[in-house]
Amino acid sequence: MRLITSESELAHILKQGGVIAYPTEAVWGLGCDPYNEKAVRRILELKSRPEYKGLILVAGEEKELAPWLSLLDDDAKQRLISKSDTPTSWVVPDTEITPSWVRGEHESVAIRLSQHASVQRLCKAFQGVIVSTSANPAGLPPAMSIDEINIYFGDNIDAIFDASLGKASQPSQVRDIVTDTLFRA
Repeated sequence: MRLITSESELAHILKQGGVIAYPTEAVWGLGCDPYNEKAVRRILELKSRPEYKGLILVAGEEKELAPWLSLLDDDAKQRLISKSDTPTSWVVPDTEITPSWVRGEHESVAIRLSQHASVQRLCKAFQGVIVSTSANPAGLPPAMSIDEINIYFGDNIDAIFDASLGKASQPSQVRDIVTDTLFRA
């Protein structure tokens, strides 16, 4: 498996329909271009994850969230762009921006504005949001190292972002942007 430190090279792989593993705030994630149906389906297959469950998107900076921010009132906008010690993915109403193969059966999508520098640089190089789902097959714990990525996926992914995990103790919580209901702690 190719270890890559260049965000621009990783972004090129994503734009070509590739799937990468990358470090997030707490665990390793799998990522791809959310608008590339083939790439998203590849992640779902790698994880043995049913499409109906949907996937999370991650952004590195506020401007990448512009399409979804335009759907929200001022309070919800503030929640989506707020910084917190706890990584938070917000469930945002959406039936028009995010493809159904990312949303699953939902009329919404979960989106996180990452404070992790590696994720921010990757999204900036890609110039948009990317899929952010834990790097593990269904039923197994999320990968915490490059060795675990290799055990889980071997040569079935295109590259691994050679950077460090963030300092969070657990994956992002998931909350409703409108009601602030907690779906996943």
